[in-house]
Amino acid sequence: MRFSFASRRMPAPVRKALSLEPGERVLTHTKSGEDGYLVATDRALLLPGGTRVPWHLIDRASWDEEGLRVIPTQGPARQVPVAEPGRMPEVVRERVTASIVVSRYVTLARDGGVRIVARRVPGSSDLLWEFAFDSGMDPDDPGLRALAEQALEGVRRTMGV
Repeated sequence: MRFSFASRRMPAPVRKALSLEPGERVLTHTKSGEDGYLVATDRALLLPGGTRVPWHLIDRASWDEEGLRVIPTQGPARQVPVAEPGRMPEVVRERVTASIVVSRYVTLARDGGVRIVARRVPGSSDLLWEFAFDSGMDPDDPGLRALAEQALEGVRRTMGV
């Protein structure tokens, strides 16, 4: 049996077209659709068409027979067709999980609460703190926002971050 690694290599024109940041490394890639590529780097997921989604801005990602569904922390979900995912599912899971430093759920009222998440920003020592309110709760409500901020301070004290 003869193994061929040629199909695992990213075509040179595709690699040249990537908008990589200085020092950024490609971890894995896979074909998407007719002529697109899905590329995972150490800093971001590069979607076909040139959309770059840094790992700390991906809330969830899931796989099915259609391919990859990316749910960002803000904005609409994206479905990316992938016939042969290769190592992509494990790399996406590891990168998204590695971006999360803290994830705590805090009940704010009888009808719900907020998930407080701190994520690493690639290339920085800063943390990005986010609130994910339960559905039905108004994130623009000043009273609710104040309760969430108090909860955030409690989480920071407890976690030492």
